Amino acid sequence: MLVAALWVAGMLAYQLPGPGWVRGVLMAVWAGFALTTAVAVGRARVGRWPGAVFLLALVATGVWWLLLTPRQDRVWADDVAQRLKVVSFDGQHVVLDNVRNFTWRTDDDHDARWQRRGYDLDQLRSADLILSYWMGPTIAHTLVSFGFADGRQLVFSLEIRKERGESFSALGGFFRKFEMTLVAAEETDIVRVRSNVRGEDVYIYRLQGMTGEQLKGLFVSYLGEARKLDAAPAFYNTLTSNCTTIVYELAKQIAPGLPLDYRLLASGYFAEYARDLGVLTPGVDFATLKARGRITDRARAAGDDPRFSQLIRQGVPGVDAEVQP
Repeated sequence: MLVAALWVAGMLAYQLPGPGWVRGVLMAVWAGFALTTAVAVGRARVGRWPGAVFLLALVATGVWWLLLTPRQDRVWADDVAQRLKVVSFDGQHVVLDNVRNFTWRTDDDHDARWQRRGYDLDQLRSADLILSYWMGPTIAHTLVSFGFADGRQLVFSLEIRKERGESFSALGGFFRKFEMTLVAAEETDIVRVRSNVRGEDVYIYRLQGMTGEQLKGLFVSYLGEARKLDAAPAFYNTLTSNCTTIVYELAKQIAPGLPLDYRLLASGYFAEYARDLGVLTPGVDFATLKARGRITDRARAAGDDPRFSQLIRQGVPGVDAEVQP
């Protein structure tokens, strides 16, 4: 009953339209009713009507939940205004539309650029796991950056698709509050805005142990996700469809035996999960990987230097090792 009551309260808090005070009043009324009913059930003194009303509220909320549908046509925040599109892909060469390449001065002051880019997947040379800590050591945003032989980097990031003026809520993510989007961006945009503008603490880990075909397979998996989200919107879910679980789901397509782990949810420890799987630089203890992988200070020192991607990787273990075809 407690879980059911909290679920109804969450739907009232995050999905009920209208002024905040109306939601507050309805939540208080529901909380009082649910608590009274739960106590009565515990004492085996619940009457027919309170139980029936409680059950009716659950059914009505379930119908409400099912009727919620994700959309593509809201007034989106600038940084998620465009959908990533796979213009063409012949198995080797891919053309992407709406690759993000913003210049950020503050969160609210930026030059918006969405660009078309072409990539040769035979030139893929590396993949890096990037963790950006914004809420203590337990929670981090997870990104994957692919490196090419010509020195370019392309970062994929699954994010909530915020409406203009909206902000992220981990709790709201349980109640279909947000759609999700896949962003492909330059590191000078998506990494720099986190380290240099938002003040997040950012770490890079070189992924090892993949053949060229496996590396290409992981990239192609992101293309599949882009096509899926371009064709039909989907809800972000804090538990099952977030920035870390998508990396796990995509990686499972090339390594089906990946085990489930609590660190898929406690994303701040995802790098340790990757270490335990043996996909980080071998022969280096994790404390060293983490210390040398912390790029926050190097990113801030690099500023708008065009060599940003090279400068932030100085000293990161394994960055000199290329994936063999």
